[in-house]
Amino acid sequence: MKVILAGYNIDSQVIEEAKAAGISADKLTPEVISAAYARISRNPAPVNELRQAALNEVAKARKSNRKIIFGMGHHSVAEHAVFNFDIIGLSRLAIEELEHFRLCSFTEKSQRYITLENDFVMPKELEGTPFTTKLETLIDKQAKVYTELHQTLYQRLEKMHPELVAKKSGRNLVDGWAKEDARYATLLCTAGQLGFTANARNLELVIKRLNGSSLTELQHLAKAFFDAGTTVAPSILLFTTPGAYDLNTPAELRTIAQNTLGTMDNPAPKADVSLVHYTPNADRLVAAALMCAASEHGFDTCRQAVATMDDTALKAVFEAAFSHMEFFDTPRREFEHVHVTFDISISAAAYGQLKRHRMMSQSMQRYRPALGVTIPPAVEEIGQTDLFGSHCADAETLYLEIEPELPHIAPYVLTNAHRRRVLVTANLRDLYHFCRLREDAHAQWDIRILAKRMREEAEKVMPMASLLLCGKDAFVQKFETVFNRKPKIDPANPPKID
Repeated sequence: MKVILAGYNIDSQVIEEAKAAGISADKLTPEVISAAYARISRNPAPVNELRQAALNEVAKARKSNRKIIFGMGHHSVAEHAVFNFDIIGLSRLAIEELEHFRLCSFTEKSQRYITLENDFVMPKELEGTPFTTKLETLIDKQAKVYTELHQTLYQRLEKMHPELVAKKSGRNLVDGWAKEDARYATLLCTAGQLGFTANARNLELVIKRLNGSSLTELQHLAKAFFDAGTTVAPSILLFTTPGAYDLNTPAELRTIAQNTLGTMDNPAPKADVSLVHYTPNADRLVAAALMCAASEHGFDTCRQAVATMDDTALKAVFEAAFSHMEFFDTPRREFEHVHVTFDISISAAAYGQLKRHRMMSQSMQRYRPALGVTIPPAVEEIGQTDLFGSHCADAETLYLEIEPELPHIAPYVLTNAHRRRVLVTANLRDLYHFCRLREDAHAQWDIRILAKRMREEAEKVMPMASLLLCGKDAFVQKFETVFNRKPKIDPANPPKID
């Protein structure tokens, strides 16, 4: 066996230095990797020789890419070219749309840990309208409310945790807790920044979808991606223009929904989390899938065998699947065959974390005041509910003024406390990952409550398969309850690495 490191990401400044040193810009394109790997299926030459050939003839490699991707439809070769982008000054609302793309990588400036300045994005659609001044006034008030909440929350926490604030690391921790709740007052037009990584195939899809967005901000982002990407790799970003499917389908579905549902009542959700669908007989289906994967029998045979099991025998299947699990282990893939679907009403602050779980299927509605706001308990405890509520009410007033004329722009002026409705479907394996991370004691309180409620609903309909479903901090206790022994590794005391 021979393994050769074919390439890796390097900083753009290093690429510019290489150009200045006399290396041709054509040789620095990621296209040569795509072109070389595309030839593997039909050319017997070693892969490293194919790469060298593509590097020596970049123009020919680009022509080959276009032929293979466009002519033959082998789009997967574009996945070997990877791009990294610094994105600065994108609104929180636009960031949510970008981070909806499933197979890309994002690292975002956190409003939980960084003190927010008065940075915001003024939507192009509002420029030259009376709404501009009103939004600027609201942003000024946001800055004052955020500062007041941050300072008051910190002072309260300082008194509650004198042992922490005695040290710089503890003061930073307490300050982070204060920022975590103060940020609920910030608007969705607040500017953020992130690092974004995508292979060319996914970047092409991102550009195409953003080009079809109703937000000018996202259309400008699409152009920036396209201009930067095609400068270095013109042969692999080909399908970037949205077609009728992208442009017309959402509007036509909205029309049907309005005609069908317009005269019906539009009640608020019965609960923040409602389990609206799940896989019937989920425990036995997972057990059958586990037996199928571990044997040479077909699934129907395994399902029939599991159907005759009593609860003791059924539990033994799951105990075998879980008995060697540690807190960092994921359940086997057989747990992906069952699903739960939730109708969720969630604050923008918590949705900022939910959206990162992109393997779940998430269908979002727009933010709207009718769903109410999430007021951090700490804000109530410091007696600032009126200040917070007044700010949210001002945001809602401006929303209701903008919404009749520009419904897709109105959410920019709402706060992180305002809610949206999200339909979430997760297979059980994904739910394990979500709860391990988001129900853990270190998780933010809002998303932690959501994860707890999702877990509780799942446990009702698939109690065996969810035996170890919990936050990381509760894993040892859960494991001990099931097996009457502790796991080998305690999350609170992980083994030292020499």
